[in-house]
Amino acid sequence: MCDPESGRLFKSVRPVHYDLTLEPDLETFVFHGHVKISIDILEDTNSITLHVVELAVHDVWASDTEILPSNIQRDEDKQTISIYRDQPFLSRETATISMKFEGKLEDKLAGFFRSSFKDGNGEDQFIAVTHMEPTYARQVFPCFDDPGLKATFAVTVRAAEKFSCLSNMDIKSVRSLDNDKKEVVFNNTPPMSTYLVTVVVGDLVVIETDSYRVPVRLFAAAGTELDRLGKFGLDLSVKTLDFYDKEFESPYPLPKLDIVAVPDFTGLVLYNDARLLLDSASAPVQYQQQVAMLIFHELAHQWFGNLVTMEYWDGLWLNEGFADWMSFYACNAFYPEWDARKMYVAGGLQRGLALDGLRSSHPVQTPILGDSDIGQIFDDISYQKGACILTMVTRALGEDVFLRGVVEYLRRYAYSNARTEDLWIVLSETSGQDAAGIMEIWTRKVGFPVLTVTEDEKSKTVHIKQSRFLSTGDLQPDEDETIYPVPLAVRTKDGIDMDLTLKTREATIPLTDLDFFKINANHSGFYRTSYSPERLKKLSEATSSSYFTVEDHVGLIADTAALAAAGYQKTSSFLGLLDTLKQDTEPVVWSQALASLAAIRSAWIQVPQTDDALKYLERQVIGNKANQLGWIISESDSAVIRKFKTLLFYRAALAGDENVKKSAEDMFRQYNAGNQSSIHPDLREAVFSSVISTGGKDEYDAILDLYHAAQTSNERAYALAALGHTRDPDLIQHTMTMLLNEVRLHEILIPLTTLSTHTNGISAIWDWLTGNWPVIRERLMTGLVMLGRVIHVCTKGFTTEEKLQEVKIFFEKSETQGLEKSVQQALDEIRTKSRWVERDSGDIDKWLEGFNESI
Repeated sequence: MCDPESGRLFKSVRPVHYDLTLEPDLETFVFHGHVKISIDILEDTNSITLHVVELAVHDVWASDTEILPSNIQRDEDKQTISIYRDQPFLSRETATISMKFEGKLEDKLAGFFRSSFKDGNGEDQFIAVTHMEPTYARQVFPCFDDPGLKATFAVTVRAAEKFSCLSNMDIKSVRSLDNDKKEVVFNNTPPMSTYLVTVVVGDLVVIETDSYRVPVRLFAAAGTELDRLGKFGLDLSVKTLDFYDKEFESPYPLPKLDIVAVPDFTGLVLYNDARLLLDSASAPVQYQQQVAMLIFHELAHQWFGNLVTMEYWDGLWLNEGFADWMSFYACNAFYPEWDARKMYVAGGLQRGLALDGLRSSHPVQTPILGDSDIGQIFDDISYQKGACILTMVTRALGEDVFLRGVVEYLRRYAYSNARTEDLWIVLSETSGQDAAGIMEIWTRKVGFPVLTVTEDEKSKTVHIKQSRFLSTGDLQPDEDETIYPVPLAVRTKDGIDMDLTLKTREATIPLTDLDFFKINANHSGFYRTSYSPERLKKLSEATSSSYFTVEDHVGLIADTAALAAAGYQKTSSFLGLLDTLKQDTEPVVWSQALASLAAIRSAWIQVPQTDDALKYLERQVIGNKANQLGWIISESDSAVIRKFKTLLFYRAALAGDENVKKSAEDMFRQYNAGNQSSIHPDLREAVFSSVISTGGKDEYDAILDLYHAAQTSNERAYALAALGHTRDPDLIQHTMTMLLNEVRLHEILIPLTTLSTHTNGISAIWDWLTGNWPVIRERLMTGLVMLGRVIHVCTKGFTTEEKLQEVKIFFEKSETQGLEKSVQQALDEIRTKSRWVERDSGDIDKWLEGFNESI
């Protein structure tokens, strides 16, 4: 049976091996199957319970005994099936459970689902694909759906002769069946968790390479130009495997690797085709970087997740945090010119801090009280904060020592499961330091500290006090009981002191010189720092000095903006930092500053006078730099400069810079007349978005035609993003109608996100969500991560107490099981903005008035 507290199966039995047969029918959208599970009995028991949901089960046998229906109990709430037998299963015996089952190939992106694509005649064709993580294997076959219950699998697939059939392992045999069908038998897998079982069936094309020691192949839907679109992904995958082999001193363990780009979305790696397939000769550089980072992340899972698996979902960060950390590590090795460390500080670090600053956040190692909790932790805490914690560990132990520990961790727990404490033990043994003592609080406690820094010129000392950071600025005493061991990494003119750690609530540290100092050098620590206005002014003046790194500048901007939003500082403190951009040429600094400025605009978007003044500020700050740098992308431009030009052009266009807008209109006019070379691929989304934001039905229809004619998912994404920028209410409604009728489920967020950036769109997407909630929930409920993001996007534009109450009341009356954290996070974000506007409107208006007078 199940543990009533955790919902986990009792471990009185353990699966050893599965013989699994699946037979999908891509015409009727049903699948049939048979599973035979070999089980070790660990304790005497009269019953065996395993997971199953949404399957019809029959012909159930326990060893040599057929189990009558009266001895089978289904629990739909717990998603289990229990098999009872008069003669008990005895400890130390090996039993077998077998049963037949049927299910439906739905289009819900979970379990065994169908994905569609258009063939050369424009007809819909389908691929059957499995997606088991986290708890969807039970929708595909009866099993012990728990990552801690690893077993080997022998998978057999029966399908139409014309279809490709793929699974985790290489093919053992193929034989023909009646009715133009075939049976494909795959070799046994190593021990692995149920969520890793993968099957793909459909009309596929393939490219492959023999440049790695085992075959590596890339598959996509028939008709895909893989020679053009797949080469970048295939070549980089091979290089990444070879790199990880050497770094982990543990060769990729399977006899082949198949990579599959499916239109909708271990031994076999599935990607959404939009995130894998690209023409490297023409794709925007940001798409190349996204594809590369995704490949680094997913292939890291062949070791972190597949070879060594977390013992249960409360340790998800061991999979995802490691994969994210390795993404930046690999990126730095392959593409040093992309400045992965800088990207991390402006990207992953800020996303982790933003979510963890909410009252509704959760610990990295979070208790799981039931299956509905599991889907809610696939977020920036498990991924980004997890990676940030590993970054702090790396800085504390040294990168070489940390990597030696990782090698030992993989060796010790290969083909098994590990817990967070197992990692700390290995790192402690390898380094000779107390890794758990350094880091355990960071994984077990929710939130992070803000350090308030004051100074005494006479004594040459700095006083530092820590307390939990909350974005709403209303910290209660019982929420501020954790004392974090905070690595201070104090930067002075003499260098960085890496030995200083704040282990108490507050401390005073002496410095030889107070002329220049900065806490959290390079922003490798997961916390924010609040300085006095005087110190902040000195730091802003030092940003162009040799003492300041790009990471320091990015972190200073991000911290100051976040502290202003939470009430620790005034918003004018952040706005004053914009002056540091005048002479700055670092794209990542600009990117962070513009992201923070966008956050201010989003908070004041419902205050027209202030929003107009902020838009004018944005136009002055961005437009001048965009016109100075230009937007002609040349072959001599580095990837970083290409991204910089694109960012400035995009933001200047939407801010209303006349030169940029006119250039966008000219490029679009030529493009629409048939000259596709008139818009560089890097600028395509920016141009489309600009002309739609100020245009009417003609521009909208032209982009809509491009959407319908798109040959690749990336082209479709450009168009969808642009459609969300229309301000016309009728055209907005047309876009909203598309969402549940013709837009692919995984692409719904693209237009929703751009619609959430203007007032007409904000109202429309909330009306869409509330008016269609049962349908939206039904369509997306098996992808709770996606549904949670939809909630976030559809509420992020609200900034008042009135809207906070409206959102709160709606979700109190609606079905939200499995979405509780997403709803609370949405409410926290609205609450933060509401209080920010109420608190700082006078401050920001005064600063903007002064800025306007200075122009």
